[in-house]
Amino acid sequence: MLRFDDSTCDTGHDICRWTFEATDNQKLANAADVLIGRPLTIVTLLLLLLIVRWILHRLVDRLVARAEDGVLPDRVSRFGIRGRAAQQATARDLATQTRRVQRAKTMGDLLKSVITGLLVAVIGTMVLSELGVDIAPIIASAGIIGIALGFGAQSLVKDFLSGVFMIFEDQYGVGDVVDVGEASGTVEAVSLRVTRLRDLNGTVWYVPNGAILRVGNMSQNWSRAVVDVNVAYHEDLVRAQRVLREVAHDLWEDEDFSDLIIEEPEVTGVEVFGPESVTLRVLIKTAPMEQWGVARALRQRIKARFDHEGIEIPLPQRVVWHREEQRTGSSPEGEEPVQG
Repeated sequence: MLRFDDSTCDTGHDICRWTFEATDNQKLANAADVLIGRPLTIVTLLLLLLIVRWILHRLVDRLVARAEDGVLPDRVSRFGIRGRAAQQATARDLATQTRRVQRAKTMGDLLKSVITGLLVAVIGTMVLSELGVDIAPIIASAGIIGIALGFGAQSLVKDFLSGVFMIFEDQYGVGDVVDVGEASGTVEAVSLRVTRLRDLNGTVWYVPNGAILRVGNMSQNWSRAVVDVNVAYHEDLVRAQRVLREVAHDLWEDEDFSDLIIEEPEVTGVEVFGPESVTLRVLIKTAPMEQWGVARALRQRIKARFDHEGIEIPLPQRVVWHREEQRTGSSPEGEEPVQG
């Protein structure tokens, strides 16, 4: 009975071992290992590469599909806008959806490329090992490069990862007005590493994605105009609130603003007791990025209506004391407060 010598074939080369056990010929066993065993192992590794790549790409496609759907509902379906407003809102939502789909597909292609590159590097190294190439220097070099990148590019990796999640979650996009903490303004460009903003003064800000801890998006789905109106303490607050409701309702009924205002305005009542006045608040839900124009128009109408109704919008007041020095032998003079 033939006895198999483990030193004849390398560990893990089953074709060589089986051939040697069957023929007791070392040369034939080595030839079978070279002609059958190694090609079969390489083909198996390539099939494993294709299968793992297909599975991971399917997962990326599912993530891209979720990113294309977005995280917030459509404003038209949620608030039931009608007529011309619905058409314009639909056009804006379509543009937003198109932009979101493009960004999601771009991120999907990038992730697929990264996955393919990593799998090719790993499987390629294993194939080289099967071909008899010494892969120890390759692994050592990869380890050194990984350590160098880990220490030298921490912020870069953080920026890229933050950019990936930001794009997938659709936190903001080009054209949105956002507040990212240190800077706020209109988004002009979004990349995986940096976001470019332009503020109200025209200054361009470049913000690394890794430095963004929180994002306030003022133009996603809908916005709200908050208008505070000061009235004097001696005014009838019930009457003032009634006038505000009438002015806000007239703005809501105005055809020029029917495409901009989503819901009828709300007068919440007294908000603050200030030193010189009482503050009343009006809330208006508007289309994205339209809150500032609507608020300006409402303030102008409130000022005109208050002037017509005789409702006072008080100005800050101060008291000035005039003091005069008393002369020797003269009667003291009083001090008069002058209010202005």
